Amino acid sequence: MTTTTLHPGRDGAGVVQRTVLPGGLRVVTETMPTVRSVAVGMWVGIGSRDEASEHTGATHFLEHLLFKGTPTRDALEISAAIEGIGGEINAFTAKEYTCYYARVLDEDLPLAIDVLADVVTSSLITAEDVESERGVILEEIAMHDDDPSDVVHEQFSAELYGDTPIGRPILGSVESINDLTRDRIAEYYQSYYQPPHTVVSVCGNVTHERVVELVATAYQRAGALGGTGTPVPPRLTGEGASPRSGVRVVDRPTEQANLVLGTTAFSRTDDRRFALGVLNAALGGGMSSRLFQEIREKRGLAYSAYSFTAQYADTGQFGIYVGCLPAKVDEVLKICREEITRVVAESITEDEIGRGKGQMRGGLVLGLEDTGSRMSRIGKSELVYDTLMPVDEVLARIDAVTPEEVDSVAREILSQPMTLAVIGPYGDKDFSAFVG
Repeated sequence: MTTTTLHPGRDGAGVVQRTVLPGGLRVVTETMPTVRSVAVGMWVGIGSRDEASEHTGATHFLEHLLFKGTPTRDALEISAAIEGIGGEINAFTAKEYTCYYARVLDEDLPLAIDVLADVVTSSLITAEDVESERGVILEEIAMHDDDPSDVVHEQFSAELYGDTPIGRPILGSVESINDLTRDRIAEYYQSYYQPPHTVVSVCGNVTHERVVELVATAYQRAGALGGTGTPVPPRLTGEGASPRSGVRVVDRPTEQANLVLGTTAFSRTDDRRFALGVLNAALGGGMSSRLFQEIREKRGLAYSAYSFTAQYADTGQFGIYVGCLPAKVDEVLKICREEITRVVAESITEDEIGRGKGQMRGGLVLGLEDTGSRMSRIGKSELVYDTLMPVDEVLARIDAVTPEEVDSVAREILSQPMTLAVIGPYGDKDFSAFVG
């Protein structure tokens, strides 16, 4: 068992420590002695992009099944244990990882760790529970499909990345969920839900030694600690992606058109991501951004208009989302293309760069004001990065972005072929002019 200090903190607060337990299980903590709550996350380095075709949808399926029961607790006992002390327990699935988490009072930390460890290590995954949750997941897919603002992002990824694991929906499809058997799901669970793939992150009024003791006890009780395993290193490569000039139209009789126009961008470890973040904030990151001003404030063409970025191990996205009346979609797309062209040709102003940096700095710091967000930061960092970058260093990297770097990133990303996804009453309307 080895323990290292990842960040020394200040005046006893913000100390981040890491211990590797026998078998490769990692425990990272951050101390916040002035709060009375604790957030606990169990991060598994497996996401929807890791699924083979016969396991499509299994990652998210497991997110449901792990709360259905273990040898010591049924579904009601799992939820009641945490809710009965005023806490919360939940989970989420992403493309490259899954997280099970709880937030409780500091005095209830032992129970939170015990329940989450029980769920993650000892799920029964019975055939009966599989059939029960299959129906729930199909309902979730149907609910998701009823929201075109969600579906358009999914369709954008599918068109951008093609028929690859990273381009497929996290939830899976109706067909893949119906095809999944109990044995396939259990096989997936047993392969990946192991200590080398797992990070336990805890933030709040805790001591690192106490957390390590509680985690070790819970995993030993489950028979999941020990062996010769070592932590699985961060995923730094993959199939990647090339820019695609494609259009995907989903014809629906909606009252509002939803569109995403964008392209591939940088991976999560690319140093240029800071300049891209500044560019994104200036172009569509808030009410003062170019797209919001041009589309909503000056012309009243849409209620929601913004740009976004997403980063993965080996690729990323930059995109623009707008929801507007179907009759306005051509005008909106024309403005989007004009603004993209203008940014590439003229870059953005010093004032816009300053506001972009301010948005990034404020968003980062204000987003770390609670135990849950800090727990997520250290847990995700341990899972997907080589090192934990201190907040002050992140702020310094943002401040160091130069106009020349933003200009270079704008030319590189926004000059690429574009991909467009549109949902609305368009039949076989041709949108190819907007992606050329």
